[in-house]
Amino acid sequence: MSATEGDKFSYDGEFHIAHIINSINTGIWEYNISTKEVNWSPGFYALLGYIPGEILPSYEYFFENLLYYEDKNAFLKSINRHFQDAPDTIRIRLLTKQNGFRWFESTAKRWDENGTPKITGSISDIHEHKLLQLRSSQNDFLFKETIKIARVGGWEIDVKSMTLTLTRETYDIYELQDSVKLSIEEAVSFFEPDHRQVIARAINNVIKYSQPFDLELLFRTARNNQIWLRAKGLAVIDDFGNCVTVRSIFQNIDYIKKKEIEVQDAVNLLSDQNKRLQNFAYIVSHNLRSHTGNLQFMVNLFEETDTDDDRKEIFSHIKSISGSLNTTIEHLSEIVKIQAEIGRERKMLNFEVTLKTILSALQTNIKTSGAKVEFDFSECTDVLYIPAYLESIFQNMITNSIKYRSPDRKPLIKVRSAKIRHHIYLYFEDNGLGMDLDKYGDAIFGMYKTFHQNPDAKGIGLFMTRNQIEALGGSIDVSSEVNAGTKFTVKLI
Repeated sequence: MSATEGDKFSYDGEFHIAHIINSINTGIWEYNISTKEVNWSPGFYALLGYIPGEILPSYEYFFENLLYYEDKNAFLKSINRHFQDAPDTIRIRLLTKQNGFRWFESTAKRWDENGTPKITGSISDIHEHKLLQLRSSQNDFLFKETIKIARVGGWEIDVKSMTLTLTRETYDIYELQDSVKLSIEEAVSFFEPDHRQVIARAINNVIKYSQPFDLELLFRTARNNQIWLRAKGLAVIDDFGNCVTVRSIFQNIDYIKKKEIEVQDAVNLLSDQNKRLQNFAYIVSHNLRSHTGNLQFMVNLFEETDTDDDRKEIFSHIKSISGSLNTTIEHLSEIVKIQAEIGRERKMLNFEVTLKTILSALQTNIKTSGAKVEFDFSECTDVLYIPAYLESIFQNMITNSIKYRSPDRKPLIKVRSAKIRHHIYLYFEDNGLGMDLDKYGDAIFGMYKTFHQNPDAKGIGLFMTRNQIEALGGSIDVSSEVNAGTKFTVKLI
């Protein structure tokens, strides 16, 4: 069969149809099952980049040289369908003359002409459309994967019906099956109590006033896992400016947020340590200079004095200054010791047991002063802490209350614990002399700072207590009223 003959169809009607199809970027082909004869229209050649006769129209050439190997099974299946079946349309790749493999849509139909079985088909170039589809699928895949990696979910509120729709990713954040339907109130209830009001208010504001929101909130999943979420939402409005839909995203930012909190805590701790270091440097510079200056003055005076009586008196002053200097050095050593002991092993300590140990040690002071100590550790019974530090805190707080008791009433000291979120607190409250915080508030925790004419006051207890508490990342605050009493709030961890 010549190439020219292969370009002719078995009957004129189909040839004219092929001629029309050629003008619409489509080619047709015909295969005689009995004779194995193949005919390709000029449009068929043109789609592959050839001119009629340039390549031989044969089943073998098409199948072995033009059709992509992975598409052969699909093509065979489409041409071997039953006569009565509808035409089958598939997508295949064919090798073109100059542009490599391109995508084509292939349609084939078996039919019978006067007892001769034939297959007629068509191909049309869909390469650009297919590439767009593939790119779209790829982008969709990348988008979905990005959503998974970023752990982002979406939700939407229809304002008219006040119904809530959640994406699959949001259900994953909630740790719920997507068959569970949530109301707005139920969805909001998963947020921690303090944050629940914040998100509820934000939703209300976006519905009423179209105010967008961007919040970081604590959330508790259906499996009781507490995580940080970022909730960002905006209003979709109608032509009248009314909010008709609230659209929002949820993002699991737990890892990032906790790292951020850790960094901030580290910065705060470093800042506190720096302040303590500056304070320590000031104490060393001021206190030691004062002692050494006085000592030098007395030594010079001793050398210039001739009488024994004067020398004895000066020497007694030298001994007094020396004792004060030694006490100051001991106090400074205690401060250094606090920093050195931060790395010591922490143990689970019982508040009641520790307090009773301290009360036993202070029994004489308590009886002499007539003090009454009440305690309540029912909210939180234990804490993981350095034993020596907790004992020191109890001892300094109790001693301080006894030392600064009011002469008009018997001392009453109340001690209790509390657990708020993840923090453990101790509260020490007394009915003593109290302090004017407007006057002394900035200096109350300073070294050698005293505010009452008490001969036993040295101004070191509260200073040491604050350093111990802050060294472990805690804090101490005070509220007081003159002649009414004082309350110390200690955040241990």
